Order: sequence, then C-alpha cells, then structure tokens
Amino acid sequence: MRKSIVSPSAAAAVEKREIWRDLERIARVEITSEDERFPIENALAKAATTGWRAAGTGPQVIRLHFDEPQTIKRIQLHFVDQAADRSQEFAVYAGAGTELREVVRQQWSFSPHGSTEEIEDYTVSLDGVSTLELRIDPDRSHDPKQSRDYASLQSLKLA
Repeated sequence: MRKSIVSPSAAAAVEKREIWRDLERIARVEITSEDERFPIENALAKAATTGWRAAGTGPQVIRLHFDEPQTIKRIQLHFVDQAADRSQEFAVYAGAGTELREVVRQQWSFSPHGSTEEIEDYTVSLDGVSTLELRIDPDRSHDPKQSRDYASLQSLKLA
C-alpha cells in the first residue's frame, strides 16, 4: 500500500482552488417569481449577497439554460430562513434541453430558534448539461393554494 500524510493546510488549499462558474456570464435564467428587492442575480453572484426571494408563496422554479453544454462536478445550495417554522423540499434536475433527470432531492426543517440555515454541497458527475433546474417547495404543501411561505435561495454555486 502506498501512503502519505498530508497536512490540513494542504487539504484546505485544494478547496480554495475550486473554481465556481460565473453563472451570470454563461447562462440565461428563468424564474417563476421574483421579489424586486431580492433578484435572482443576488443568489447567482460569486460574492455574498442578500439572495433571491419569490414574490409569491408556494412552489417555485429556477431554471438555468447554459450557452454551451457544461460538465458539472459540484453543486452547492445555501438557504436561509430566520423567521418561519417550516419544512422545505427542493429538487435539482439536469440534462440536455427538455430531457431532465432528477439529480438530488432534499427536505429540511427551518426553525427561528434553532435551524435557520441549510447548506448542501453535492459532488456530482454531470456531462453535457444544457439545463439545470431547481424546484423549491417552501412548505412542502405541493399545492400552491395551500402554501403560506415564500421560497428563497441565498446562493447557488456550480463547479
């Protein structure tokens, strides 16, 4: 067996070299709703911002159409809600054109007195991706007429 010991600083250096894609430059975005105070550009920016928020309650979709097919190795999603007690579900779909397949589905419970932040970081192997779609159900109602909460996204990063 071949073995070597690496220092923690060497492992951290690998993480820092991760190059996040400039989504504003390489993709066109479609959204189902947007609060003008929290535009989608905030969630796609490389720097920390106030994030995106829907203008209406209920399930929402954020869809990225890439100018050229992409190879995606990492997806990072960051959600923040410091005000509501709610259970959220999101799903990420990816593919070419309208042929999308589910990549990941996750549920999370927010609570102002405990769990106010969700960061999901997925290692994936997706080739030839022309469309990436994020579906957010902010209160798992699956029925927009019953929904009381607003979908939001602090950041979406791809590498």
